[in-house]
Amino acid sequence: MRALRFHAAKDLRVEDIARPGQPGPGQVLIRNRFVGICGTDLHEYASGPIFVPTEPHPYSGAVYPQVLGHEFGGEVVAVGEGVTKVVVGDRVAVQPLIMPRGGEYFADRGWHNLSGSLALVGLSWHSGGMSEMALLNDYNVEKIPAEMSDEEAALVEPTAVVVYACDRGRVTAGDSVLVTGAGPIGILALLTARAFGATRLFVSDVNETRLALAREVVPGVITINPARENVGDVVGAATLDGIGCDVALECVGNERALQSCLDAVRKQGVIVQTGLMAGKGSVDFFQLTFKDVEIRGSWCYPTHSWPRTIELIASGAIPASRVVTKRIALDQAVAEGFEALLDPAGTQLKILIDLSR
Repeated sequence: MRALRFHAAKDLRVEDIARPGQPGPGQVLIRNRFVGICGTDLHEYASGPIFVPTEPHPYSGAVYPQVLGHEFGGEVVAVGEGVTKVVVGDRVAVQPLIMPRGGEYFADRGWHNLSGSLALVGLSWHSGGMSEMALLNDYNVEKIPAEMSDEEAALVEPTAVVVYACDRGRVTAGDSVLVTGAGPIGILALLTARAFGATRLFVSDVNETRLALAREVVPGVITINPARENVGDVVGAATLDGIGCDVALECVGNERALQSCLDAVRKQGVIVQTGLMAGKGSVDFFQLTFKDVEIRGSWCYPTHSWPRTIELIASGAIPASRVVTKRIALDQAVAEGFEALLDPAGTQLKILIDLSR
C-alpha cells in the first residue's frame, strides 16, 4: 500500500509498504479515508525527529521511518477476536493515543494522556493515517453516526484538543474568551468556546490573512493584531467595566502570546496554555500575582472524550469543517500540504489528505 513516511527532517517519502496483517485479538483494521496535517506533523517535518522515536519505542516498539498522521478516520475492514464495539463496514474516527498497560500511576487512574509511556498513532506506532490502511487497537476507534461526514471524522482529534482546553478553562455560558493564534487550533477553539456558551470572542494574530479567515469562519469575533494594537487594551475596552476577559486560551506556543493572555484576562480569570512552547517562557509574575490569575496546562485530551466530541460535531454545535481550506491527494502531501502550511503567508488553515484519490 502507499504511505507517507518520515525519514528525517525535510525528508518525507510516499512509498509502497506492506499492508498490515489480519488484526489480532482486540485489534481493528481500517481503510483510511481522510487525514489532517497537524502542527505536530509540521514540526516533525521541519526539525524532527521530535516525537518520532529513533530507537524502538519502549511500549509500542515503533521506530522510524514512521507513517505520519494522527487526525483521521476510515472504514472498518476487519476485526480481531473479542472486538465487539465495531463491525466490518462501520465508519470510525480514530482516537490515536496508545494506552499504557496497568501498573503505571496515571494509566491506572484513567489519565492515559498524562502517562510517560504513552505512544501515539502516526508518531510512535506501526500505523498512521497517511497510508491506505491502519491497524489499531479496538479502543482507538469510535463509530461515527450517519449524519457525520468522513471529512468530519478526521477533525475529531483536533477538536478534542480544544474541547479539553475549554474544559480546563471552565468556559461557560456568558463568558468572554480570548484566543491567541488564528490557526486551525485557535479557530476551532473559538468555535468550541461559542458552543460552550461564550458570548464575546476575541482572537489575536500577527497575520492579517489569518485574522480575515477567522472573521469569515467565526462571525462576530473581534480580531486583534498585536503588532499594531495592545491586546489587553482592546479586550478591556470591549468587556464589562473594562475588566478583561474571563478566559484566555493560548494556542500559539510563545511567551509573547502568553503575556497577551495575562494582559487581557480579568482578575481571578483563567489562562489555558494549549500551544506547545519550543523552549522556556516567562510572564510578568507580579501581574500574575496581583491579578490573582490561574494558569493551567492542557495536554492532549482524556481518552474517553471521543463520543462527546463526535456528538458536538455531528450535532452542528461545533461546525469543525469550517476550518478546512484545502483537500489534496497523498502524492501532493509534501508540496501542496506540508510546504503550504509552512508558508508564512498563512493562507491555509486545515489541509486534509484524501486517501481515496
